Amino acid sequence: MKVFEKSAIFFLIFFGTVLLVGCASTVSRDKVTHTNFCRAKYEAAEELFKKQKYGRTQDKLEEILSKCAGTGYMEKSQFLLAETYFNLEEWIEARGEYGSFVMNFPGSPFAETAAYRKAVSAYNIKFKVSRDETNTTTAMKDFERYLDDYPDTPLRDSVNYYYEQLIERMAEKEFQTARLYMRMDKPQATVIYLKEFLDTYPKSKRRQESLFMITEAYTELDQFEAARSYLNIARTDNADDKDILKKIEKTEKSIAKAEAKFEKKLKRDAEKNRVQKEEKEMTN
Repeated sequence: MKVFEKSAIFFLIFFGTVLLVGCASTVSRDKVTHTNFCRAKYEAAEELFKKQKYGRTQDKLEEILSKCAGTGYMEKSQFLLAETYFNLEEWIEARGEYGSFVMNFPGSPFAETAAYRKAVSAYNIKFKVSRDETNTTTAMKDFERYLDDYPDTPLRDSVNYYYEQLIERMAEKEFQTARLYMRMDKPQATVIYLKEFLDTYPKSKRRQESLFMITEAYTELDQFEAARSYLNIARTDNADDKDILKKIEKTEKSIAKAEAKFEKKLKRDAEKNRVQKEEKEMTN
């Protein structure tokens, strides 16, 4: 009986050991097989990317992202997915994917590149002067955040270039608004917008046009000294440009002519008021 009991116990221990070893082997084999599956998918996606077949690349990468958590291929796959959208110039999608990558893998060696290209993608989203500046301000914030996170970046000059272009977009919107008011024969509103424009965007490529436009607006308002003051700024800005100086000279003559006309009108009005006053006194 004791021999039987010992044999039974030994059998149970042996069977359990075999079962555990078998299960461990199966799990290990399954894990290796799954990793191999994900590696093969990623390598295939990379080859398609190199061949610029971005749509098919995206299909492979989406499958990896849905099936390969924990295999080590998620990071590279998400970055490569963002790259496909970037190369396809699908800027909204690219910005979204780069943003997700930076959020999910902040310590990645690709994180800085992703943050930069996120901002570039935002910059490239279609811009129209007639629409609001949301896309422009979004891109500006992306570049600002990039410089905050990577102050020693070698791409600072490139960032500065893009940022200056974004500022110019903001300036263009203000300039076009002022020009619209000028075309609507509203010189007072034109002056208000252009004064703000010149103060806020002193380096805008529209500065010269703005100086001549505000001079014209002040002339129409019969504020000739203000008109001449802005014309003098244009003269200082373009002291070596003969063509601009000729235009300034022509504008000065226009101001003088408008001022003379205005003074004649004042005299006529004064004379008219004098006559009306005398007639009124004679009547009384």
